[in-house]
Amino acid sequence: MKNYIQLYINGDWVASTGDQTLTVVNPANSEVVAQVPAATVDDVDSAVKAAKKAFANFSATSSAYRAGLIHKIADVMEARKDELIQAIVNSMGCPVAFADDIQVQGAIDSFRSFADLAGELDKQEQHDAFITVHEAIGVCVLINPWNYPLSQLVGKLGPALAAGCTVVIKPAEQTPLQDLILADIIHQCDVPDGVVNVLTGVGRDIGEALCSHPDVDMVSFTGSTLAGIKVAQAAAPTVKRVCQELGGKSPYIIAPGADLNAAVKYGVEDIMINSGQTCSALTRMLVPRDVLSEVEHIALNMVSAWTPGDPNNPDTLMGPLSSKLQQERVLTYIDAGIKEGARLLCGGKKLPEYLKNGAYVMPTIFSDVTPNMTIAREEIFGPVLCIIPYGSLDEAIQIANDTVYGLSSAVYATDKEQALKIAAQLKAGQCLIQGAYFNTHAPFGGYKQSGNGREWGVEGLKEYTETKAIIFQ
Repeated sequence: MKNYIQLYINGDWVASTGDQTLTVVNPANSEVVAQVPAATVDDVDSAVKAAKKAFANFSATSSAYRAGLIHKIADVMEARKDELIQAIVNSMGCPVAFADDIQVQGAIDSFRSFADLAGELDKQEQHDAFITVHEAIGVCVLINPWNYPLSQLVGKLGPALAAGCTVVIKPAEQTPLQDLILADIIHQCDVPDGVVNVLTGVGRDIGEALCSHPDVDMVSFTGSTLAGIKVAQAAAPTVKRVCQELGGKSPYIIAPGADLNAAVKYGVEDIMINSGQTCSALTRMLVPRDVLSEVEHIALNMVSAWTPGDPNNPDTLMGPLSSKLQQERVLTYIDAGIKEGARLLCGGKKLPEYLKNGAYVMPTIFSDVTPNMTIAREEIFGPVLCIIPYGSLDEAIQIANDTVYGLSSAVYATDKEQALKIAAQLKAGQCLIQGAYFNTHAPFGGYKQSGNGREWGVEGLKEYTETKAIIFQ
């Protein structure tokens, strides 16, 4: 893998004005993968100025040009797919098969879909005495998480480029490699100077400078709710737009009469994918009390396939967590679940000897979880499923909505019609019914403390635009 020692600013690779570096560690074996520069506040200023200078010309380009640019970048991403896969396997321990299909190929396909949306900005809404038009909002800061590093990046970069915005990208410090590869691809595709800038760095060092910079028009942030509050506070004095996709504690209601085998399998797979490091993971499985023992039996059978192992083995379904720090955090929650009286069905704090060098956590399932327990209320961000029994559907819906979060939710009922009725009562930005999967053409975002604004599809594109009314007699 290429070792990147520079930042990408104004169409060129440049040295940071500081001398600090970030170490990228493979969480599967604790080996150092790479070192990258740690950007400074001065680097932030240079990148923002480059983006501002490039905005006037880039926002005036045709939608056809921007669509072609997105396709061109996606084509080179396809050609360098193996490089992107290995970057994600090495930096976050993601199993290679999952990194290939979901983390990389899925991201490329999703990025390409924004080419078709570029023409949305050409549309004008005609009214009797005015016309409504949509224009690129300006310079956008894109702050990305480590759990789906390429997917989240293209989910922000795609609509920004389609709209005609210029960007400064800041990847998570744990997973910067795919962003730097993409910067190289951007350079290879002759994207105009300053349109895309990439700064690797630590959030506490440059985050406030990025979010408060007076020449930044919008910040798109994905991460924890606590960090999202800090982003909003930094952005508030200049009244810039802030789009946030934050934490979640998503409920999954299995209704009475549902196909238990299909429903439980779906729920177990959802929480174990990506080692449970998914903001929209269905971490609270609400099940009828009279079938609790049957649900437990099915869940234990299903989870047996999710044995953690070497992420470079194509047969491995579950890799480590992103870091030793994250491992410690998840183990603390498991300990809390045990101490507060939840019944541990499998997993827990012990690890087999062959996994002890990595940041692994065994697939863990708790049953008899009550709504007031810590593991039922706080985001764990690991392979930990909480099974919560309920007496009636009304009680299930009340438990589902009793949270400060509202990112995602799911329902598995006897049929689609019943599932739709339940879904309508859940306070979340998204509801998956009858085993549906995440769809990047559908808007995604949260209610309550799970964020504001939407990503993906047309709604995601609109976040990067301003609406103007042209009024006439």
